[in-house]
Amino acid sequence: MFTVKRLSSMLIAFIIIFSLVIGIYSSPAYSAPKETKIGFVLSMTGVASVYGETQKNGAQMAIDEINALAGKKGIKIVPLFEDDASMPQQGVNVFKKFIKEDKVAMIIGPTLSNTARVTDIIAQKEGVPVLAISNTIKGLTDIGDFIFRNSLTEAVVIPNTIRIAKEKFQIAKVALLYGKDDAFTKGGYDDFKKALHDAKIKILNEQTFLKGDSDFSKQLEKIKGVNPNAIIVSALAEEASAIIIQARQIGIPATIPIIGGNGFNSPAMIKNAGEAAEGLIVGAAWNTVSENPMNRKFVDSFTAKYKNPPDQFAAQAYAGVYIAYEAIKKSGTTNNRKAIRDTLSKIKDLDTVLGKFSFTKFRDANHKPIVQQVKGGKFFVLGE
Repeated sequence: MFTVKRLSSMLIAFIIIFSLVIGIYSSPAYSAPKETKIGFVLSMTGVASVYGETQKNGAQMAIDEINALAGKKGIKIVPLFEDDASMPQQGVNVFKKFIKEDKVAMIIGPTLSNTARVTDIIAQKEGVPVLAISNTIKGLTDIGDFIFRNSLTEAVVIPNTIRIAKEKFQIAKVALLYGKDDAFTKGGYDDFKKALHDAKIKILNEQTFLKGDSDFSKQLEKIKGVNPNAIIVSALAEEASAIIIQARQIGIPATIPIIGGNGFNSPAMIKNAGEAAEGLIVGAAWNTVSENPMNRKFVDSFTAKYKNPPDQFAAQAYAGVYIAYEAIKKSGTTNNRKAIRDTLSKIKDLDTVLGKFSFTKFRDANHKPIVQQVKGGKFFVLGE
C-alpha cells in the first residue's frame, strides 16, 4: 500500500528523469567538424625518395595545423598517403584506388613528372582534381581542366636561371649533360637549350646518360675537352650528386660552375656531393631565407619538428595542402569534385610560404622564381 510520502518521492523522481530526458533531446547536438579526404601519391621509396619523404613531412605539417584549428564547425582533412615507389605503374594503381575505392575529394602528387603524365590522364577522365606539387614538365596541365600545379615549370624557372648566371658570370659558351630516358630530365634539357639559344650562349657539346647510371666520367671528359664557361645538367638528385663529384674529380675546376635544374633543389643532394657542390647554381621556386612571415614560421616549425630545415619540395607540399584546403572550404562541399575544381581555378593572390599565389588561366603556378647558389653547404639567393 502506497503512502502519500512514497507517492510524493516517486513523483519527484519521475519529474527529474523526465527533465533529464527532455534536456538531452532538446539541447543542441555536438557538431563535429566535417571531413574531406585527400589522397597523397608520393615517392617515399625508389629513386625519388629524397623528394617524397620531405614532401610527406611538409604536407603532414600543414594538415596538423589545419586540423588543430578546425574546432567543431570547420573542415578536417583526412589524409591518405600512398607510396608510388617512384614508378609510373605503381602511381597508376594508387590513383585508381584513391578514385574508385577511397572516393577522395582530390589528389595531391605524384612526385615525379614521369609518373604524372600517365596518372593525371586517369584523374582527368574520372573528373578528379589533381594538384601537382613537384611536376615541372611542359604541357602537364594540357591534359585537362582537372589538372593543376603549384610547382613552377622549368620553362619559367630555367630562362631566369640562365639570364642571371650569364649576368653574374659572363657565360658565353657551355656544355650540356642530361638524362635522355626520363620526362623530367629530357624536358629540362629542352628548356635549357631554348633558354641558351635565346640568351645567345653557344652550346659546345651535348652528352646524355640513362637513369641508374653511376659512372659519368666519359661524358665529363668530353665536356672538359671543349673548355666551356659552365656545365648545364638536367638530372634527378641521385645522378646529380654523382655528376658533381665526378666533374671535380676529373679536374674540371670550381671556376667552371655547374648549373642544374629542379632536380638539384635538395639539401640531401648537397650533403651527398659534399664540397664538390660548392658554387652550384640552381633555379628555384622558393628559398629558406625568404623573409615572408608565413615562411619564417614554417621554416622554424619544420626544423624544430624534423630536426632538419625544409627544402623546396617540403615548402611546395605544405603550400599545396593550404591551397587545396582553401578551394575545398570555399567550394561549400567536402566531396564534390567538380565544385572543388571550379573553386581551385579561382584562387588568386593567396598568401602562402611561396609568396602570393595564383593559378594562371592554364592552371599553372604563378609566382616569382629565384636563382640559388650553394655556399658553405647551403643554398643562398643569387638573384631574382
